Amino acid sequence: MKDLRENRTVGAILLNALIAAVSLFVNGFGVFLTIHADIGAAPWDVLNLGISKTTGILYGTASIAVSITILIIDILLKEPIGIAMFIDAVVVGKSVDFFNWIDVVPACSSLMASVLVLIAGLFIIAYTQYTYMIASLGCGPRDTLMVGLAKRVKRVPIGLVSVALLSTVTLTGWLLGGPVGIGTILCALGAGPIMQLAFRTVRFDATAIHHQRLRDSIKVFL
Repeated sequence: MKDLRENRTVGAILLNALIAAVSLFVNGFGVFLTIHADIGAAPWDVLNLGISKTTGILYGTASIAVSITILIIDILLKEPIGIAMFIDAVVVGKSVDFFNWIDVVPACSSLMASVLVLIAGLFIIAYTQYTYMIASLGCGPRDTLMVGLAKRVKRVPIGLVSVALLSTVTLTGWLLGGPVGIGTILCALGAGPIMQLAFRTVRFDATAIHHQRLRDSIKVFL
């Protein structure tokens, strides 16, 4: 298990990449539910949906464009990049498109139903974040960006950096026509506590994970 967790072999990296991909696909279902609740999307989804509405491209395509842009910024900030970050950039958005396409969840008939669907989505996102992170192949591009920005404004608490970043993203998405509502507030305020609760139930300490950088993964393959 030690080799698997630390990605010391090609087999371990490939298996963990598969675990990350499957986790992120299911994570996309959670994101789909928060959007499908139709009471306002999470901040980054407000931006993705705003871009989608403005340009006419699919949500997933907009999500990939935003993720790749953030990855480039992460690289310019010299933040650690891992294989799973590239998987994240592609899989989540296209997973949302897939669940939109198969249309398996009926429209919410009341505000209460919408809130319950949104909360269910947040729990799915939280638990799949855990299974994605234990692959130890890198954090999400957006989280990496937030940490990178916080490092460069050390006098500002990371919480304020997060609020400023999400506020900017939400405002930009709203100006582009993205849906902002009570769901946006619930996602912004509820995602953190729900993730903390999920991690606590599986006794997971995210800070204990040592993520393998892309260059080190390449060395293992070579």
